[in-house]
Amino acid sequence: MAYEETLPAAVPEESGVFSSGTTRRAARNATALALSNIASKGSLFAWQLILARWLGSSGYGTYGTIGALLAVGAAIPEFGMGMIVIRDIANRPRDAGRYLAAALAMQPLLSAVGYIALMIGAFLFGYDAELRALLAFAAVNLLVDTLGNMCHNQLLAMERMVIPAVIGTAHVLVLMMLAGIALAAGGGLWGLYTAVVIAGLLRGAAYWIALWRTGVHPAFPVDRAIMRGLLINGAPIAITSFLALAYQHADKLITTALIGTEGTGQLTAGFVIVFGVIELLSTTVLVAVFPLMSRAYGSGQRPMFDFMLEKLSLFNLTLSLPVGIYTSLLAVPLSAWLFGSDYTRTADVLRILIWYTVVTMIANVFAQGLIIQNQQRRLLAIRAGGLGVNILLNLLLLPQIGVPGAAAASLIAESGVLILMLRSYQLRADWWQRVFSRLWRLVMVGLLLAAAVWALREIHPVVAVFIGMPAYAGLLLISGAFAKDDWDLIYRLATAMPGGTVIGRYWKRTLT
Repeated sequence: MAYEETLPAAVPEESGVFSSGTTRRAARNATALALSNIASKGSLFAWQLILARWLGSSGYGTYGTIGALLAVGAAIPEFGMGMIVIRDIANRPRDAGRYLAAALAMQPLLSAVGYIALMIGAFLFGYDAELRALLAFAAVNLLVDTLGNMCHNQLLAMERMVIPAVIGTAHVLVLMMLAGIALAAGGGLWGLYTAVVIAGLLRGAAYWIALWRTGVHPAFPVDRAIMRGLLINGAPIAITSFLALAYQHADKLITTALIGTEGTGQLTAGFVIVFGVIELLSTTVLVAVFPLMSRAYGSGQRPMFDFMLEKLSLFNLTLSLPVGIYTSLLAVPLSAWLFGSDYTRTADVLRILIWYTVVTMIANVFAQGLIIQNQQRRLLAIRAGGLGVNILLNLLLLPQIGVPGAAAASLIAESGVLILMLRSYQLRADWWQRVFSRLWRLVMVGLLLAAAVWALREIHPVVAVFIGMPAYAGLLLISGAFAKDDWDLIYRLATAMPGGTVIGRYWKRTLT
């Protein structure tokens, strides 16, 4: 029996997915998450730069290796339940307490499984005793984060994005303060991970207090139908997430095993920029529109769902394309300025790895669409293939060309994943026609921007930025890369955001 049949049918939703109310709510959520991300991720990015210089490339490599293991291991306690909880509670808000109780019954146990798996993995990779001891302490945060994440998912499902935004920002600031004190006192990596655990405990407490105040409490006894549904439907997502995280971080794990932590430090520095761009420009919007996309597909509005796929993927490409061009062409001065002289090889990594960012931002849109369509098993097969290719290429390229080989492996594997995801959709011919008509224009605009940056960087990198970005915006307008419905959607979101009335006074547009 399918999981969806074990619970009451979804509450009927307003048919207008892009009505003024839903548009305003999605825009408000996106704004809250964006402001939070700008504050928290910006602060965290600055902290990572300080940490890289503070620890040196070898110490930063140890930090990056443990971080990679924790990121991969986090897929076990999460077990794909977050997406399922958000999807189901968005349609059945009255069941929030039952889902919370089910998560409490399962996820702490899964955290213990994840902890043991990380210890075994570190041993099999052949890491030294000091790294394994640090990991044993740092991995306590698997349970700590899980307790906060289950509340985070509930708040996202209720579209109360402002609360997670505030807690997320406060968590980062507290973490930076505690870690700074620990490192300044000479605590090293042990002090750093002590700060991480304490900040995580404070985050979890804040989430539980916030969720309790919304009126959502665990509803015991645990509903076994919900538990079974979360496990069955979450398992493919969990394995997919594990595989996705594994091939995102496989290069760091393999680099430490084959080359050592110094090389991993160079690679981790590159990933700081990559993940910062993805989190700020892509993840924010995708999280905010996930409930909206779920309702569009769940209510049978497939044309609207396809429309959102088209717009989100093109917007992500439009945002990430100049980032890729600037970072690849200005990698040498950028690496020296951000990380210092200890990271001389990071520029070679960045030139390649930044294009992994561009591909990933597009792939994430279609991955989210597959989850909404309950195509987790297909996504699992795609991610498994990507992981296999990534590991194989790392083993081949790392001994031959060093750290840049790890970046190349990630880019090639992610490109293959994107192609397979696109082939998983049955999109109409006119959808592809619209996409290609915009895509070739974006490519031409990108080539012109690359030529301008190439010429202007000889004068000064700052000149290339200040002249190139306005030129890129102007070329987008002239080229027709954005169609009328693109501008209609941008106008709706802009005027629905806080302060949108001011925008509406000066930007007048007739909507169709």
